[in-house]
Amino acid sequence: MTEQPDSLNLSATVPQRRTYGLLNWMGLRTLYVKEVKRFWKVMPQTILAPIISNLLFMTVFVLAFAQTRGIGEGTATDSFVVFLAPGLVMLGILNNASANSSSSIMTGKMMGSINDVLMTPLSYIELALGYIGGAATRGILVAFVTAIALSIFFTPLIPVKLWAVLYFGISAAVMLGMIGVLSGVWAEKFDQLAVVNQFVILPLSYLSGTFYKIEILPPVFQTISLCNPLFYLIDGFRYGFLGEADGNVMIGVALTAAINLILFVIVLRVLKSGWRIKS
Repeated sequence: MTEQPDSLNLSATVPQRRTYGLLNWMGLRTLYVKEVKRFWKVMPQTILAPIISNLLFMTVFVLAFAQTRGIGEGTATDSFVVFLAPGLVMLGILNNASANSSSSIMTGKMMGSINDVLMTPLSYIELALGYIGGAATRGILVAFVTAIALSIFFTPLIPVKLWAVLYFGISAAVMLGMIGVLSGVWAEKFDQLAVVNQFVILPLSYLSGTFYKIEILPPVFQTISLCNPLFYLIDGFRYGFLGEADGNVMIGVALTAAINLILFVIVLRVLKSGWRIKS
């Protein structure tokens, strides 16, 4: 019996699973960069448009609303502008962070490109961090440029409590980024995303003390405002610039941290299950 040549002695090897450690940092970075490049390519729509919108808000309120209330040039107008400016900066964070993650996932589902992301060696934790990170980056970028524009044209925005500005600004960007992820996963068409934005995010944003102090409201509506989680984000962020708040800042710190933790757990469970993105 003749021996087979060594070249024919083939043995099957079992592919080894690649290990990444705690996180696949390269994959996470790639997804994050993809999310950032996605909104950066259409910068006039995603960055410049909300900044111009906030500047128009400020112009309308100062030149029209303030005048109808009998507030002319001088201290009253200056106080109104100083109060309103941080709220508009926070509004930029809230609207743009949620819009980024929700539209990214929704577009991927509609075009089928979400499958390319799901096929990568990324865990559901890394998917969550990538989408949330991209959304938070857009919200913070819009807020930063808005703050510069408002400082140039209306009033200087100088933090007096830097920790509050950073904490509530980042917390808001992360919170709305997670809400955007959940909205994008849940929605099956863009009309449903519009429902979330128009009937949930915008009402909560506008009725959270962005344009007014809640102390001017009747007691019942003050209580309702205190049940709005976005109120604590805006109030705490404004506290960072003015050094005074309508509510309890420490309650806002604890509440926003708890909400973000709960939302993160929900996002992880939804992405792990593959609900409406793998079917």
